[in-house]
Amino acid sequence: MQKAEIMTTVNRARSRGFFANRQNVGLLFALPAVLFSVVFFVIPLIMTVFMSLHDWPLLGEHRFIGLDNYVKLASDGQFWSSLWFTTRYTLVITPIIFILAFILATLVNLPLRFIGFFRTAFFIPVVIGLGTSSLLWVWMLNDRVGPIDGILLNLKLIPKSIVWLGEANSAMTWIIISVVWKTVGFTMVLLLTGMQAIPEELYQQAMVDGAGLWEKFRFITLPLLRRTVALAMVLSVIGSYLGFDQFYIMTRGGPQNTTISVVYWIFNNSFTYFRLGYGAALSIVLLVILVILSVIQLRLLRDETQY
Repeated sequence: MQKAEIMTTVNRARSRGFFANRQNVGLLFALPAVLFSVVFFVIPLIMTVFMSLHDWPLLGEHRFIGLDNYVKLASDGQFWSSLWFTTRYTLVITPIIFILAFILATLVNLPLRFIGFFRTAFFIPVVIGLGTSSLLWVWMLNDRVGPIDGILLNLKLIPKSIVWLGEANSAMTWIIISVVWKTVGFTMVLLLTGMQAIPEELYQQAMVDGAGLWEKFRFITLPLLRRTVALAMVLSVIGSYLGFDQFYIMTRGGPQNTTISVVYWIFNNSFTYFRLGYGAALSIVLLVILVILSVIQLRLLRDETQY
């Protein structure tokens, strides 16, 4: 009897210990993500801030200069020009991506045959690297061997071959087209996931009440997609402001420096002019801008409904 009581007491102690430690299981699951963030974000961020306070050449000794890099940045005309260009690029491309992604998400959400094929087809460009897709578009737009010029010439839509990436407006247009083709599938999947999470009963009840397509879209779809739209919007804006590959590969910042993005200017200062300290200061300023924009977007798109 005493042995049974002892075993019962031991089991209870073990159970208490297990359940007490159970509260720490979540921390163990989160530990890899925390370590990843510390190693690949927090530590590099601290190093970048430290570098931004120094005159840091690629070779040679660095020296502390305080906020001189940030003072210099205020009078850097190319930085403000590249920031304005990137902002215009973001303002143009973000609505295009969202409109097309919403249309595609609505279409692939229909219960049609072979709909899985179309979902896959629309999403395939997303898995292609942005550098690879940019090189693909450079080839397609080539005025000598590219298929776009050949098709337009055969259809008599243009009188002669055109250097599409040699003029500012056409280069910007084709860059936007290439990026939309590459990224719209990702936003489509986000919106599709949000649409499929909306209970079908809500639409059925709205139909009983006599609601049409517009009423269902306005009072059901849009409000319940707000969180998804906020996430997709933040990701799209951040991705646009961090655009580099498409400008570096397709135009090299040309023609006449008209397609130099903020990240391209940071790259030039850091790895072309070897001013790593100044490049770090530019990176910190861009980070602050993105944080402010993300906070504004999340506040404007925050979901105040409870469902």
